[in-house]
Amino acid sequence: MRPTPLLLQRICRLTFFTRQGCALCDNARQVLSNVWDKRPFHYTEIDVMSSGQQKWKDVYEFDTPVVHVEKNPAKEGQETTTAARKLMHRFKEEQVEALMDEAEKDLGQ
Repeated sequence: MRPTPLLLQRICRLTFFTRQGCALCDNARQVLSNVWDKRPFHYTEIDVMSSGQQKWKDVYEFDTPVVHVEKNPAKEGQETTTAARKLMHRFKEEQVEALMDEAEKDLGQ
């Protein structure tokens, strides 16, 4: 079954900031996978140590993992910002889902 266009408008965008060799990041990735199994979202993963990611390295080099949770952007390709709702380090499925609920609530406004 495919999501309807209306459902796709309500799907949140999650941006996951990670780095290689980060055990907390591996745990966080599993949490996000478990959330995905319950409710879909747009997903982007950014390795803050990769070339071309200096902006995010400056912000999150010593804070990974971090997940930004936002309402689906109005424009395709619109980048996340530091103003997004976020969870850092250790977080649970319930916390991710609560932020997704908040972001989806913003869609109605």
